[in-house]
Amino acid sequence: MIFTRDDRAGEGKLSSRLGLVTEAVEATVGMDLYAYLVNELSKGGKADYVIVDEAQFLAPEQIDQPARIVDDLDMDVFAFGITTDFRTKLFPGSQRLIELADRIEQLQVEALCWCGARATHNARTVGGEMVVEGEQVVVGDVNRPAEEIGYEVLCRRHHRRRMTSAAAHAGALSPDVLPVTSG
Repeated sequence: MIFTRDDRAGEGKLSSRLGLVTEAVEATVGMDLYAYLVNELSKGGKADYVIVDEAQFLAPEQIDQPARIVDDLDMDVFAFGITTDFRTKLFPGSQRLIELADRIEQLQVEALCWCGARATHNARTVGGEMVVEGEQVVVGDVNRPAEEIGYEVLCRRHHRRRMTSAAAHAGALSPDVLPVTSG
């Protein structure tokens, strides 16, 4: 059973940046994932394990439901998502997931900042400019035109400096951001 929330491919889809897409159950606001799974199993459905993608977008009480699937149904649940938003604040769903998870693993494929350092932060861009205020959840993509909402992964240093790859290549640095010094 695959659950997702707000995937860039649209409702009821789970996609990857490689272009792979599969059907998934859209975990809507207020949906009880545990009850949904139990209902599907009672109708003869089969599930060996559960995948929850974009788990950061779930409400904290929805994160309790996959934990119940593990505990009450003795079924493995694999949850995937990012921990912080473009402002470097924890998503409520991610916070609850960290609180309940039996094990947390960072994916082996490391994202890299444009400078080559390990990317640890998500930057939101609007019209090609990095923003640090706004709604926590706005679905965008890295493959859209610059005038739309997009996201870019950055190292902490460049996130703090608000220096995306476009800003770096243009030689621009936001005037209201002071350079970071070490020491």
